[in-house]
Parts: sequence; structure tokens; C-alpha cells
Amino acid sequence: MDLGDRKREVRASAFALRKAAFDLNKRGTAGLLSSVLAGYRGVPISGYMPIGSEINPLPAMMEAEAYGPVAMPVIVATGQPLKFSQWSPDGVLRDGPFGAQVPAIDNFIIPEIVVVPLVAFTRAGGRLGYGGGFYDRTLEKLRANQPTMAIGFAFSAQEAVSLPLEATDQPLNMIVTETEVIDVAGYNNI
Repeated sequence: MDLGDRKREVRASAFALRKAAFDLNKRGTAGLLSSVLAGYRGVPISGYMPIGSEINPLPAMMEAEAYGPVAMPVIVATGQPLKFSQWSPDGVLRDGPFGAQVPAIDNFIIPEIVVVPLVAFTRAGGRLGYGGGFYDRTLEKLRANQPTMAIGFAFSAQEAVSLPLEATDQPLNMIVTETEVIDVAGYNNI
């Protein structure tokens, strides 16, 4: 089985675990993320609009927006890095690709912290996404120009012992779940 087939197999299993965690309808799942982001007041942050069974970061994004710029990812083209459009809780949204809503008016900023949705993660900072490579390309580009922290936000049930990863897969610096904060290798460059 090649790496692509292995990733598809692991992804299918991980989606089922995430869906089960989502279906438990846990309340207050963004509390720890809010606590983490509070330590970076004024630093440009990107969150995401949850789709499907993704854990919801919006309560933390609303709190962070009171202290500094918050953006949401915008897919500009297949195979290209994401751009980040400034967001506010009361701002007008439009439909973007893959069912995620994005700010209606693009006002692009460059985040220093990127809250990343995912399908599965490891404690070592490995991340399995949807397979489009958007976040890998984006983090690689951002990190080439400035220190950029990638925070994976997920249900604890999405943790895997290991994942099939490639050299181009960008690592997470931290993982925040509804139950804990996992600081990968003590990253604190921002």
C-alpha cells in the first residue's frame, strides 16, 4: 500500500472518530483555546469557520478579536496557499469553497498564529488534514518569512499514535483539545 492509500485509509477512520466526538455535543470545547490565545493579545491570528464535524473555534475567535486582528482562511485557487481575510463576529460572510464561509469583503492580513482544523494529530505535532495540502503550503510560505505558530484544534478523540506523513507535511507547534493543551517541543517563538 502506497503512502497516499495509507493516508486515505487513516483519514476515513479518523473522520469516524471525529464525528463520534462531535455527536457527543460537548459544550465549552473552545475554553482552552481561548486561554491559549489570551496569552498572545495583539498578535494577528487566523481561525476557521467550522464545517461538518470540525470542533468549533468561533467562541475563542470572538474573544481574541477583542484584542487584535483575527482572520479566516480563504481558498484562492487549488494548489495555492491560503490567504487570510480579516474577520469580525458581526461581519458579513459569503460562501467559500468546500462549504466554509469567508468574510464578504477581502481585507487580507498575515497571521502569526494559525489555528488549524484537522482530521487527526499526534502528540509530536503530526497532522493529517483533508488531503488538499492547503495548510501545508500556507504554513511553509508563512514560516519562510516569519515565525508562525500552528495550533491544531481538535477533539481529544482525534489523537493518533502515529500518522503516515510526508516531508512536505508541516508540523503543528501546539495542539489544543477540549481537555488539554499539548505544547510540542516547548515552542514559544512568538
